[in-house]
Amino acid sequence: MTPLLEITGLEKDFGGVRAADGLDLSLSAGEMLCLIGPNGCGKTTLFNLITAAIASDAGALKFDGEDLRGLEPYQIARRGILRKFQVPGIYPELTVEENLSLAAGGRPGIEAADMEELLALARLSERRAVPAGTLAHGEKQSLEIVMVLAGRPRLLLLDEPTNGMTGSETAATVALIKTLHRDYGCAVVVIEHDMGFVEELDCPVALMLRGKIVRRGSFAALRNDPLVKEVYLGQA
Repeated sequence: MTPLLEITGLEKDFGGVRAADGLDLSLSAGEMLCLIGPNGCGKTTLFNLITAAIASDAGALKFDGEDLRGLEPYQIARRGILRKFQVPGIYPELTVEENLSLAAGGRPGIEAADMEELLALARLSERRAVPAGTLAHGEKQSLEIVMVLAGRPRLLLLDEPTNGMTGSETAATVALIKTLHRDYGCAVVVIEHDMGFVEELDCPVALMLRGKIVRRGSFAALRNDPLVKEVYLGQA
């Protein structure tokens, strides 16, 4: 079976810094993967390459068998690859419901049932009419996640979705990601530093180091891997 996302030998150089150094990664339809690694190892650059925010120097980047290199960001999005950034990208002056309507592509009011489902998923049903800028940080993050989901992604890229969250907000985000993955069937790649969150997410984990995926397996396997302990967990 052809992988949904297939990356082979991907390279990107920033003035001598190899942000992607022969990177290989494959992801099946509906699969979820958590990507970990020290700061500067190339995780966010990988998301930028997948979404055409920047162009790769070499290598193959395919989605559902189609070559993505050379496409514009909007063309990538239309193929079902959608991304949530670290900082919530909401419209603070608009209501929660208006944010969701815009994210759905301006469809006339988005189907009522879909709206209710997304609001419930984000635990914002009671706050639908408030300006999004008045939400707590965790609520803003949840709103943006379901805003991306409203675009009906086939591949969802989440860049540090728990950044700046409290413990309870992090737990709610774990539940949200698990639910959307189970119920919507999209493939998900999550960049995250919070190892408690990674463990609770309970999905395969990949370690990125110096522009390459160097380990991939269960959380338990990577937690006990000597290389992971040395370069990421800080345990010699």
